[in-house]
Amino acid sequence: MISAYFIHLLILIGIYIILAISLQLAVGYGGLLNLGHISYFGIGAYVYTILLFHGVNFWICFLLAGFSAAFFGWMSAIGIRKLKGDYLALVTLGFSFVTYAVLINWTELTRGPLGIAGIPRPVLFGFGTNENMVYLVFVFVIAAISYFFINKIVSSPFGKVVEAVRDDEISAKSLGKSTFKIKCINLATSAFFAGIAGCLYASYITFIDPSSFTFSNVIPIILIIIIGGLASLPGTILATFFIILLPEPLRFIGFSSSIVGPARQIVYALILLIVLYYKPRGFYGKLDLE
Repeated sequence: MISAYFIHLLILIGIYIILAISLQLAVGYGGLLNLGHISYFGIGAYVYTILLFHGVNFWICFLLAGFSAAFFGWMSAIGIRKLKGDYLALVTLGFSFVTYAVLINWTELTRGPLGIAGIPRPVLFGFGTNENMVYLVFVFVIAAISYFFINKIVSSPFGKVVEAVRDDEISAKSLGKSTFKIKCINLATSAFFAGIAGCLYASYITFIDPSSFTFSNVIPIILIIIIGGLASLPGTILATFFIILLPEPLRFIGFSSSIVGPARQIVYALILLIVLYYKPRGFYGKLDLE
């Protein structure tokens, strides 16, 4: 029982690693405070699930989940092309509310608040993933591949331009860089990996509903990138383990489920205050929070 419990936690950690490093690409490296990141996670989950139930091959569903989220990431970038800072954050937050409204009201497609149940686990190269240990291996392989590609992106010349736009957009424009196009690519890439994480989440939990993709669900992800440190992928991974595992002891001290949820939010808030006060750059951050 204990090993099954830890396998479950490790699967969630693998999924959240992908989600967190994808947000790190936008926020830490791109300087784009995207509070609607959870929307891409939900879009990926729903696109994957709906296509799968229509008989589409798993790998096609998997890729289309990412590309669908990337499309909406690109469209979000177009909508915020003239916005910065707090205004950008508010518009992306609004996008998450719009996405939630669509998911809960388009009942013919998403089943609304009832959600979609019975999502089958994938069969990969003839091997089923109904066993959680097999699914754990699959998730961590995808997480490793995601880390590899995002690390390549931020280490590439394009990644250096992204950081230059973050640090001084006017100077980047003066050097002939299309800062708008760079932001679009950055947000679309970030959204792509969030969509992949949503696909993995849907196929693991085997049930999705709009309540899993509200603004409150993005708070732990933002906390992860702050604690790990802005523009730090290794710090993001370390912080993911820390944030996912830290509140778990609350389950074993006799609190009811109605208390554990709020208590977890209190723990997150206290951690954030402590980190901001004593270590404002997080574990391995390269930037100060502004």
